[in-house]
Amino acid sequence: MKAGSKLKSVVCDTEVMVIRASDVVVECGGLPMSEERPAERAAIDPAFAGGAKIGKRYVDASDALELLCVKSGQGALAVAGVALQLKDAKPLPSSD
Repeated sequence: MKAGSKLKSVVCDTEVMVIRASDVVVECGGLPMSEERPAERAAIDPAFAGGAKIGKRYVDASDALELLCVKSGQGALAVAGVALQLKDAKPLPSSD
């Protein structure tokens, strides 16, 4: 996986773009994402049905992986069964 590549969920409509790459397998809805959407969708794991929001960035705990959600869906993003976190916006400097 490299920066700039797109990954698609096999369980829902979620699509993400890789911003910062890491050598991990990204999951959505409990199953690994792929570069091509399969003809038939698999069933979503209820434990990973939190959804992904369009326009939001997701990072792992080590901040080595960053994904941008370009199409929302019902599956939650995870790596090795650990849910990814929303990246917080950086505060703007004050203009005193």
